[in-house]
Amino acid sequence: MSKTVDFIFDFASPNAYLVHKIVPEIEARTGAHFNYIPCLLGGIFKATGNQAPMIAFGGIKNKPEYDVLEMQRFITRHNLTGFKMNPHFPVISLMLMRGALVAERDGYLMAYIDAMIDAMWEQGLKLDDAEVLHKALADAGFDADKIMADMDDDPIKAKLIENTEAAVARGAFGIPTFFVGDEIFFGKERLGQVEELLA
Repeated sequence: MSKTVDFIFDFASPNAYLVHKIVPEIEARTGAHFNYIPCLLGGIFKATGNQAPMIAFGGIKNKPEYDVLEMQRFITRHNLTGFKMNPHFPVISLMLMRGALVAERDGYLMAYIDAMIDAMWEQGLKLDDAEVLHKALADAGFDADKIMADMDDDPIKAKLIENTEAAVARGAFGIPTFFVGDEIFFGKERLGQVEELLA
């Protein structure tokens, strides 16, 4: 059994934040490694015809309220008290995700994710604003000028498209999505099933 979990990841999803915060617990219990694959959620939606839940289910009586309840249960269960809904939601994550691929190329992807996911879902920053993103990167100790410049490199742009298309080809339609070998799981609520399979 594979001990690697491919995590289809985009900062744009609040559920990706919630999952990210408990990944270390799952890794410690199972000995597995979560391999974060930066993808563009908007690209996944476009390729599959999917929509954000607030659009797809916004008109269904009681469902949006239930989704909020489920999120709060997850937050409470895992004591994720730092989370707050970003006041600028939805935040376009194109620059963030290209930056993640720069960080991956240069060997500090997880440090980048740790810093930027907190900037998005704890500090509530508008990270699709280039000036705000630059300051957030600099405040986190990164070379903001280099990252912002490298985001425009053609290989970085191509890699984001490639990752996104590959995720869709494997069966992804949203984020967070997980693959354990050929088995696909969608949503933070499936983490228990992921852990069972790893065990």
